[in-house]
Amino acid sequence: MKALDRERWLTGAGLGLALAILVVIVALPVAALVGQSVFDRAGAFVGLANFARYLDNPALVQSAFNSVWLAALSAVLCTAIAYVYAYALTLSCMRGKGPLRAVALLPLLAPSLLPAISLIYLFGNQGIFKDWLGGLSIYGPLGIVLGSVFWTLPHALLILTTAMATSDGRLYEAAQTLGASRWRIFRTVTLPASRYGLIVACMVVFVLVITDFGVPKVVGGQTGVLATDIYKQVVGQQNFQMGAVVGFVLLIPAVLSFAVERRVRRRQAAAMSARATPHRPEPVALRDRVLFGVCLLIAAAILVMIGMAVFASLATYWPYKLAPSLKNYDFSNMDGGGWGSYVNSLKLGLGAAAAGAVATFLSAYLVEKPRHFGLLREALNLLANLPLAVPGLVLGVGYIFFFNAPRNPLNGLYGGMAILIVCTVAHFFSVAHLTSLTALRQLDREYELVAESMGVPFWRTLWRVHLPVALPTVLQVGGYFFVNAMTTVSAVVFLYSPQTTLAAIAVLNMDDAGDVAPAAAMASLIMLTAAIGRGLFALAGQAVLARTQGWRGR
Repeated sequence: MKALDRERWLTGAGLGLALAILVVIVALPVAALVGQSVFDRAGAFVGLANFARYLDNPALVQSAFNSVWLAALSAVLCTAIAYVYAYALTLSCMRGKGPLRAVALLPLLAPSLLPAISLIYLFGNQGIFKDWLGGLSIYGPLGIVLGSVFWTLPHALLILTTAMATSDGRLYEAAQTLGASRWRIFRTVTLPASRYGLIVACMVVFVLVITDFGVPKVVGGQTGVLATDIYKQVVGQQNFQMGAVVGFVLLIPAVLSFAVERRVRRRQAAAMSARATPHRPEPVALRDRVLFGVCLLIAAAILVMIGMAVFASLATYWPYKLAPSLKNYDFSNMDGGGWGSYVNSLKLGLGAAAAGAVATFLSAYLVEKPRHFGLLREALNLLANLPLAVPGLVLGVGYIFFFNAPRNPLNGLYGGMAILIVCTVAHFFSVAHLTSLTALRQLDREYELVAESMGVPFWRTLWRVHLPVALPTVLQVGGYFFVNAMTTVSAVVFLYSPQTTLAAIAVLNMDDAGDVAPAAAMASLIMLTAAIGRGLFALAGQAVLARTQGWRGR
């Protein structure tokens, strides 16, 4: 009985500690931003006066309108392209699915600044295809939409392929038996079955675009959007109160989209049948050839965007001397960032991978495995999912207000590497938490019941059973944090110091200084590093999985 009481006390203490940490790194910074929006620079409460000033500023209101319509257009275009690509990968017999899928996921490894830089070299004032635009400028809405569609395509594709891969084969068999045409089967079976995936993909892309800072900063031109307005207010004008107001405005569409997405996900889960059988597509020569051609064009466009950045980084002097050289990789002689920035990004990536993998595994364990403290576990799960609704820019500004407050005992973290790691882990916490939660839910609860009946402490079961089984997922989560830490800009752009400048921030600073080719070089190096890091984490996970399966076989 004493052992059970001790375990219950330790579990409760762990839940309380996890809740406290998430409150500090997520909830309180967001609350600090919201609170700052109703105070003036002197610290006096002014209520909604700052919001009235915002509405009286036509440029800021226009930025909000631009953000919404550009994000909506990008979401529709990206989701449509991803739907065709996902259909070809899951519901056709098209050849080359593996390589085409791999190419489509490449933008996940690149910072959003990379496609923007590539667009400059392709369609900018000295771009090789500038005449193709027929007098239009890439600096503005066109560039923002093209760049946004490129880097958000993998996100929409992953959602839609998952939705289509769970199609019920019985519905297709019934439709074919009744003599329905392929077009009618698509309208009455395929499209309705994937409509929730379409909605979720569209919402996710909308939020990603409306909160992105990299693309509009590089190719936005004179087109103002909320993301760049926050940067101008906070960094350019030191107007933190108006930056808080813009952040609050940016938070509204993100929270609404998050609420819609969660509701759609619940409805999708409720609509799944336990008797569903996987659909196995049959070859249709004309359809498969057409889909292969379309996917090949999309994949070629992705490779051109990535290849253009790499080519520009190796060109000696664009566009007059294109002979390859490593001149642009001499970062120590460039304005805006050096090799120290790249080393800092490696430190951030490894630190976030280690801290994030451990933290999300433990949070998922505390939500899933204990049998007591139901309300605390629900509260922990809610807080762990909160970062999905908080844009990185909003979180970054909130960190300024919260951690930089003189009376905050954690003030010493501000300006160092630690706060960058904490902010990065908090920013990407939700997806990693859900991934770890899914892995732990695959483990039968009978393991815990047997351990309890034998008097085995829960921490021993955690160490000897739960962690070994979930270790491949933990390593996968580590790779996820590493890649995002290498490529992210939005959350950390407000938090770095001269000693902790990051590679992605260096890309931004080089572009501002006019060193576009070195910026392309650093962006290419980030992508290469992210790919290598992700590959190493994946190989480690496969090795652990093979070892675990061998242990089970014995």
